[in-house]
Amino acid sequence: MFGPGELCDSVRPAGPHASRREFCFSTLGRAAAGVAGNVFPMPEFPDPAAHPRVRFVDSFAALVAAPWADGVNAYCWRRTLPGDFGEVVARLGQREGLTDLDAAILRALPLSPAGRAASEVLCADLHLLQEQGLEPLLDCFDAYPRDEAAGAVATDVYSFHADRAPVPAATFLCTYFGAPSEGVDNAQVRRHVEIPETRAALRREFGGPEGPEFEAFLTEHCYDLHYAPLPEARPYSFGLGHLWRIAIAHPGCPVPPCVHRAPPTVPGQTRRLLLIS
Repeated sequence: MFGPGELCDSVRPAGPHASRREFCFSTLGRAAAGVAGNVFPMPEFPDPAAHPRVRFVDSFAALVAAPWADGVNAYCWRRTLPGDFGEVVARLGQREGLTDLDAAILRALPLSPAGRAASEVLCADLHLLQEQGLEPLLDCFDAYPRDEAAGAVATDVYSFHADRAPVPAATFLCTYFGAPSEGVDNAQVRRHVEIPETRAALRREFGGPEGPEFEAFLTEHCYDLHYAPLPEARPYSFGLGHLWRIAIAHPGCPVPPCVHRAPPTVPGQTRRLLLIS
């Protein structure tokens, strides 16, 4: 839809794969369970009654066509997928870092019928998004890089964040295996730059007073796209196998962007298999 040079990431690059992944079109920087001591229960799949910004659809065509209106900023195509995605991950082996996958790689894997069924689902989803003129990425990985140099605000994908682009766009996400992405209602978070003590720390980092140059600094470092969950926040899970389309911040967008994050990593956890566009 647009090149990486035209995109404002929601996180600062923190490693060799830090430009065009879950955080590029957008999955905790400071504490794996939240901020300021907040500990969340295990996120569950969203109940529409409890999450009015989430809506469900029953087809890919409906997912693509659904309008951003009435405050809704996340659409989910609920699916029960066939196949063994764990076998696909196992056949890829324990590679370090992040592995980009495409149809040729998937179809070359020696798989059982269940693994082959999962592989064909992955290829089909890639094709669906490519037909929309998108450039989807299918990745298998252990974890994303952390923002080790974080100051007042960590800007890696483990922080709740929104995505931003200079033109109308949306983010598509699907987790097939491993811990799924998480979202949170906009009313249950507050931008870090709006918290007085955090803003003061960022101003010290900037080294100057409030004003247009400070605001440009916040935008340049994507600090204005990261959110702190409120004590009553209850994140929801994107679940496994469901394809999501979420709103991002762009000029003229009629709804607030969907706030989301990569799930906190746990030592020894299984690798994730994620599609993003």
